[in-house]
Amino acid sequence: MTELPPLEPPRVTLAPKPDPRRPIALVVGVAATVAFVILRFVVAFGDHEPLTVDVWWHALMVTTYSNAGIVIAWIPAIVGGTVGMICVGAVAVAAFLWRKRRWDAANVAIALVVVVAIGAPMAAVIARMRPADSLAESVATSFPSGHTAVATTFAITLALLLRRWYIWALGTLWVVVMMWSRTYLYAHWLSDVVAGFLEGVAVATLVWCAVEAVRDRRASRKLYRRSETQ
Repeated sequence: MTELPPLEPPRVTLAPKPDPRRPIALVVGVAATVAFVILRFVVAFGDHEPLTVDVWWHALMVTTYSNAGIVIAWIPAIVGGTVGMICVGAVAVAAFLWRKRRWDAANVAIALVVVVAIGAPMAAVIARMRPADSLAESVATSFPSGHTAVATTFAITLALLLRRWYIWALGTLWVVVMMWSRTYLYAHWLSDVVAGFLEGVAVATLVWCAVEAVRDRRASRKLYRRSETQ
């Protein structure tokens, strides 16, 4: 009687487990998007005039004016400006590439490009006037705050990638200081910086979710191909 060869155990391809934070980030990103749209309509229904809370906050910034405060407010305004964030973003991308974390480098680059590509044209189209006594920009591109959107996007993206509590703490402080700076320089209304914050949250979380999904899919394909060749 001919003996049958022993059956080989079935090949099991272990797909990479998705990051458990991804569903939370997705919900936060969608919620931030919805909140941004609601705020956009509220501002539009008011004919782009400052809201009651905008007037109150602006008056508070005026009453707390000081030369020292202006000097301090200009620091995040300059660092978080176009040239400053290009430099900071380039350093972050280079650091991730140096550590051979290409996906994370791509995540930072994509998030910063997306937030600017969305915010800058939107601000130009909406063309909300800045406070008349602005100490910084005077162009009618007040809503949403680009400085705040970029700062929020960068901070949350780094926090998601590095997974350190102190990155979250420093990032939160940076965003709060940026929001204060833009209103202390009378460059934006309070609703402008809130909109910039919501835009940044949405872009950072949704881009991170998308990049993580693509990375996991690529990893699964590589594992499957390796199992087929064995």
